[in-house]
Amino acid sequence: MSSRIEDYALIGDCESAALVSLQGSIDWLCWPRFDSDACFAALLGREDNGRWLITAQDGSARISRRYRGNTLIVETVFETSDGCVRLMDFMPPGDGRSDLMRVVVGERGQVAMRTELIVRFGYGTVVPWVTRQGDRTWRMIAGPDMVTLHTPVEMRGENLRSVADFVVTAGDVVPFTLTYSPSYRPLPEAVEVEPALRVTEKFWTDWAAQCQLNGDKHADAVMRSLLTLRALIYAPTGGIVAAVTTSLPERPGGDRNWDYRFCWLRDATLTLLAFMDAGYHEEAGAWRDWLVRAIAGSPDQMQIMYGVAGERRLTEWEVPWLEGYENSRPVRVGNAAHAQLQLDVGGELMDALHQTRKAGLACSEESWSAQRVMLSHLARLWHQPDQGIWEVRGPARHFTYSKVMCWVAFDRAVKDVERFQLEGPVDEWRALRDEIHRDVCTHGFDASRNTFVQSYGDTLLDASLLLLPAVGFLPADDPRIAGTMAAVEQTLLRDGLVMRYNTAQTNDGLPPGEGAFLACSFWLADAYAMSGRGQEAEELFERLLKLRTPLGLLAEEYDVGEQRLVGNFPQAFSHVALVVTAFNLMRDRKPAEQRSERTVPER
Repeated sequence: MSSRIEDYALIGDCESAALVSLQGSIDWLCWPRFDSDACFAALLGREDNGRWLITAQDGSARISRRYRGNTLIVETVFETSDGCVRLMDFMPPGDGRSDLMRVVVGERGQVAMRTELIVRFGYGTVVPWVTRQGDRTWRMIAGPDMVTLHTPVEMRGENLRSVADFVVTAGDVVPFTLTYSPSYRPLPEAVEVEPALRVTEKFWTDWAAQCQLNGDKHADAVMRSLLTLRALIYAPTGGIVAAVTTSLPERPGGDRNWDYRFCWLRDATLTLLAFMDAGYHEEAGAWRDWLVRAIAGSPDQMQIMYGVAGERRLTEWEVPWLEGYENSRPVRVGNAAHAQLQLDVGGELMDALHQTRKAGLACSEESWSAQRVMLSHLARLWHQPDQGIWEVRGPARHFTYSKVMCWVAFDRAVKDVERFQLEGPVDEWRALRDEIHRDVCTHGFDASRNTFVQSYGDTLLDASLLLLPAVGFLPADDPRIAGTMAAVEQTLLRDGLVMRYNTAQTNDGLPPGEGAFLACSFWLADAYAMSGRGQEAEELFERLLKLRTPLGLLAEEYDVGEQRLVGNFPQAFSHVALVVTAFNLMRDRKPAEQRSERTVPER
């Protein structure tokens, strides 16, 4: 059985990633890219779907765990009555290889250990052919895929798994290295442990040292979120995946289970601001470049998400042989939402590129040409219904936030012409901007209740409405914003956390039931801060920090009834929101001011 989400640590090499449980079991690993078929998929069902366990044989061993400083090296300590060992898990980045390294170090006395390695390709369906290649090497091969294990431990075959029992004495260093490579290539040479560990520690420590936190309150939480976001960047392209997992449910046992191993355009602006405000302009520039490449082509073919290299075909299919995390079916690979019409992404893209220009990251003429073509397309589409920011699978409708982001698109186009002397039909864009603003205020606002609503003619609320002051649509002290915040508090709060919308009342094409959406809860803290309600913002932010795992990680949602994290993990959207809210609360230069171009009231 898989562990609770809170029990997993993330390791990665900026091209792939793995999740390590507190018990020392790697239950999820996709190689050589985030979206590849899993080598380990025990997280989505039985352990024989693929996993790698290294643990103390004494089931009563005391276990503790930490990240080594500002790195993605996980250290797990097993203490028994006979001794103590430390297990280090890491993936060396940037060496042109795909290595997963596990090193057991004897700290005190001696400890009996056990390892079980179950390699499976194709989400648990393909059992590789295992052969010994010399004294310390085992090869596992199936079709195009090959995994090579290097270790001095004597392994043996047992029930289609590779196992070993071994004893670690104080001072011993017992390495295991698992390397992925195409099956048609020669066997890779073994990696030396100490150099690989030094390279990995230096990579992450040097990257963390570039961060401009300057003694910020909650600097440790912000740093861990930034490190997590760096691990979610696919280094060859600069694309940032939403999460490293697929189908971790929004409610255990439910069917809101989606593949998040892709790059969403709507995360663009806040991701850029998080990186730029922390001093990471190289990562911001790489993400900007990925965005421009991804949208290249005809504007009517622009998608809301792409693969890590900009792939467009993300066909969704179900994996019936996987039971799903805690029996949450179906398990899905690919994401059908990539083909939806979601008008908000046009505004997201325009805002992101506008922010990069403001920050001094030069955009090419080709980029502006692509933006102009997209604006012409959006001018014809903005009045149409769409699936909205939450990618509903029910009927299309006129979502208020989608219209607001269309306003953002033309507002940022006007500002780009005015500030950066770019060419464009600015009078036409001003007129469209004003028309959309009037349309939203007329049809997306319920005057009788003094609140904006989820969609035109509706009475329901949507947490995305909390972003209206953040994107600059209306100032935070506008009575309509205050009324909307009050309505969200009244209808969407669950134990102080914010739901995206009421799934029991909204026809989104799926059965109701999900956790509170963590990014939305950070948005409420931002809205409090922008409205001068600083103490409430601080209190909510502190509450959200307590929901992180012991290692500082966040999933997509939080189940307030079961008091546990739910949804894909770790979730970029949640960590971006944490960083942005921290900067809004702790810094003079606030992302909310940068984006809305309005001054946030003093707390």
